Amino acid sequence: MADTKWLEIAVNTTPEKLDEVTVRLTAAGMDGLVIEDEGDFLRFLEQNRQYWDYVDQELLDRMKGITRVKFYVTDDEDGRAQLERYTRGLGWEYTVTPLADNDWAYSWQKYYKPLTIGQRLYVVPEWEREEPVPQGRSPLYLNPGLTFGTGSHASTQLCLEGVEEHTVPGRPVLDLGCGSGILSIAALCLGASTAVAVDIDPKAVDVAYENAALNGIGRDRYTVRAGDVISDAALAAELAQEKYHLVLANIVADVIIPLSARVPQMLAEDGVFLCSGIIDTRAHEVEAALKKNGLSITRKREKNGWVALEAKLG
Repeated sequence: MADTKWLEIAVNTTPEKLDEVTVRLTAAGMDGLVIEDEGDFLRFLEQNRQYWDYVDQELLDRMKGITRVKFYVTDDEDGRAQLERYTRGLGWEYTVTPLADNDWAYSWQKYYKPLTIGQRLYVVPEWEREEPVPQGRSPLYLNPGLTFGTGSHASTQLCLEGVEEHTVPGRPVLDLGCGSGILSIAALCLGASTAVAVDIDPKAVDVAYENAALNGIGRDRYTVRAGDVISDAALAAELAQEKYHLVLANIVADVIIPLSARVPQMLAEDGVFLCSGIIDTRAHEVEAALKKNGLSITRKREKNGWVALEAKLG
């Protein structure tokens, strides 16, 4: 829908309250979040400085000390009802900025460049797919659309590193909270036999299928569903009919903790549960939940204040 209008919601917060904001928004049903802070912004500039000659000082000043969470809803009755539900009773100050669909698309195209991740992955935006891929890298083509997961955030990069290490050709993968589908599609690009992806946001289904198609992956290998594995016991039981070599969850601590009770039923005996999106101050809580639910932690990855955990049965 080329004429779709969107609202950009920006919640200004602090590093200390960032986890609370993201957790409460996720619990209210919004899992497509952009997290901005001064540190991430400065790292982004450093990593991508080859793409510009100078950075406007006014922009640097505007980002100083900033910690912000952004999300998007459609500029219509349904979207405004979503916004009211997401922010009801939270007492946060936030701004609402109308965006045309093209504003959204071109803002990503201006700043989003290919990323080298791990030893083999090369995450490429759709609009740069004609550019050469570095030797020895497996390209993962992506159009973020309106459901997030571009590979630029530290938590996603940690997860992708784990996906690269633990994907076994010919074995199946389960992606819980798939967003754009980046993790499960990466696994399929690296040789996984099939993948099932689930997200509570119905919009994620079409976005993930579209991203899979960009990589030549069809519905014969990839299944995407809308649903809540934590609250929907029937869905959890259906997923558990298959035992997956790799189960992924790049969400937040408060979702991973209850989700960990479901994972052992879905994990193959030699499989790996890889969870990320965990702020380092909450890692001990997630570790305790994994152990309580019969999972043994085998590795802890850390980057820019975020943590990813790997665990196995037993």
